[in-house]
Amino acid sequence: MGFFDKLKNGLKKTKNALMGKIDSLFSSYDKIDDDFYDDLTDVLITADLGVSTADYITERLREEVKQNKIKTVDEGKQLLLKILAETVGDGGELNLGTKPSVILVIGVNGVGKTTSIGKIALDLKKRGKKVVLAAADTFRAAAIEQLEVWADRDGVSIVKQSEGADPAAVVFDAISAAKKQSADVLIVDTAGRLHNKKNLIDELAKINRVIERELAGCSKETLLVLDAVTGQNALVQAKEFAKAASITGIVLTKLDGTAKGGIVLAIKRELGIPVKYIGVGEGAEDLQPFNGEEFVKAMFE
Repeated sequence: MGFFDKLKNGLKKTKNALMGKIDSLFSSYDKIDDDFYDDLTDVLITADLGVSTADYITERLREEVKQNKIKTVDEGKQLLLKILAETVGDGGELNLGTKPSVILVIGVNGVGKTTSIGKIALDLKKRGKKVVLAAADTFRAAAIEQLEVWADRDGVSIVKQSEGADPAAVVFDAISAAKKQSADVLIVDTAGRLHNKKNLIDELAKINRVIERELAGCSKETLLVLDAVTGQNALVQAKEFAKAASITGIVLTKLDGTAKGGIVLAIKRELGIPVKYIGVGEGAEDLQPFNGEEFVKAMFE
């Protein structure tokens, strides 16, 4: 089964939750009026787009229906799907223009952060990139061990220290190793403590200072891993982490286990942060770069 088929299967719950309700809504109206727009907003909110994004999409539809002098509900539905597709947008390529480039991966415990790193490393290796992993989540011995398993599985290097070591020191060593090995990409795992802890913010700042000092001018991605199952709570986490770090992309995991895939639209609309990777399964290749066109096709067709 190719990834698109997995994506289509993985989005079934979300598609049923969103498109099923949209289909039902349009079939229950003969014309697009104020009652229709109110009901559409409710449908979008219950599909986990959130109030702000739901209001935005409804108002945009209202404006475009008026501008384009749309008369039939069928035309209105096609216009809505176009607006939803434009809201999703595309993920864009990772910024990996220097050698080495750095990918800093952040997120709370339990969202699949370390697993996502292993899968991203595999994806990059398959693209011909030489990858080094930095086990800078030193507050959990299990995180170091888990990353080691992925490094062995992927056939990539890992730099680690003991549990409780200074994460910034691990990053310093990893940068040295990446330079020595002429690596293309250094991926840094960070502690997944609660996002409202000041020490986490301080730690990320310290790691970033080391990167800026030792790899001045390097290409850098800061990817936030979110669990799609948590729905709107994922958006709350993203907003909190955005206060602590300049997030360049989202890794959205576990889309296959939820009907809350509409959170993709909310994240893009409210934060302006693109989804760079999506996960639709447990397999090593079930995390893939986000393709907005394929996402829309799997969701709306």
